[in-house]
Amino acid sequence: MGCARRELNTEPGCGEVAAAAADSGRPLVIPVFAELPLPPHPPADLYASLRDGPGFLLESLEGSEKAARYSFICTAPAATVAVAYDGAVTVSGDRRIREIAGDIEAADAVDAVRLFMDRFRAVASPLPRFPGGLAGYFSYDLVSSIHPTVRPGAAEDPEEPVARFMLALDCLALDHRERRLAVIRNLLFTDGADPGEEYCRCRDAVAERIARIRDVVPAAPAAPDPSGVASSSCTRGEFSDAVLRIKEHIAAGDIFQAVLSRRLTCPVRGDPFDVYRQLRERNPSPYMYYLDFSDVAVAGSSPEMLVRVENGEVTTVPIAGTRPRGRTPAEDARLAAELLADEKEQAEHIMLVDLARNDVGAVSAFGSVSVAGFMTVERFSHVQHIVSTVSGRLRPECDRFDVLRSCFPAGTVSGAP
Repeated sequence: MGCARRELNTEPGCGEVAAAAADSGRPLVIPVFAELPLPPHPPADLYASLRDGPGFLLESLEGSEKAARYSFICTAPAATVAVAYDGAVTVSGDRRIREIAGDIEAADAVDAVRLFMDRFRAVASPLPRFPGGLAGYFSYDLVSSIHPTVRPGAAEDPEEPVARFMLALDCLALDHRERRLAVIRNLLFTDGADPGEEYCRCRDAVAERIARIRDVVPAAPAAPDPSGVASSSCTRGEFSDAVLRIKEHIAAGDIFQAVLSRRLTCPVRGDPFDVYRQLRERNPSPYMYYLDFSDVAVAGSSPEMLVRVENGEVTTVPIAGTRPRGRTPAEDARLAAELLADEKEQAEHIMLVDLARNDVGAVSAFGSVSVAGFMTVERFSHVQHIVSTVSGRLRPECDRFDVLRSCFPAGTVSGAP
């Protein structure tokens, strides 16, 4: 079968795809892509113009070159994987994906996602970090299944999954440093399929997506309309009492630190994506995300990642210690020096670096754990933080899911131990 758009330069070639397909055991995933200059529109505008239902935006706006280099967009996930509190797994969407997934019986949500991913075999690609795959969330309640000593709390909404992910076969990868855009369609090859026909379908899908991107005319975002007063999950008195209890636990030697938080709830009318757009304007960060599952939207903005596994290296970047940004470079420098000299901030940061070393060490080769850039100051839009980088070489018998188990939840948002 001949491809309709021969003039489109896509990688890999049809011959390479056919060779890979000939050696496939499990269903094979092969990223087919074309590159073009990065459009002038911000990633959020591109996502807003292309979306038509569920999808996600993983956006980087500020931070180091390595942290803020890429953004990723998916506007048509092939499937959704949800894991309930009782461990039941639901796969919805593309019929082929559902048939490949079959029945998944797992010990917990992490194991369920691992088993789903193990149904597929991905071909190595020169594309940046995320050429497609799963994007979504594990809720904080996962902690009780990873750490049996932590008693599960009462779920605020037992119907809400403890884990929920979208499977992206179509993806846009934006390289902000090189000013390039990769338009990706992952070819899903199963037994009995014709690799040539599947390849041509992928090329056509890539060409159609490129045409849509070139026609994008961003619309002005609307401001979200709060329809009520924000309410807190606890009163001021209850919060103060909790602080006193934590101090008693610290004095008794039960814990070193706990991160106490509360939930603020406010009804909002309008598009949830407009809330994200306000967030990205007010707090641009290296790790921003918008996950639209149709019935639920999740948005966030953070300077900190939990953990990354890349080319066999495990990396986590604990951030602890904060000062505001100065109004002038001189004030910025003075506040940074004050931050680094603060005994309380030093003690907290060192404690969390030690916790990160233990978490990374549990899944890394002996002697490979190291700390780079110890206690450096990184500046963001509104604040500056003390940052260190902890890394290790992943043990052969461990995988990225073992790493997640070891590092979840981050000490910087939960406490220690």
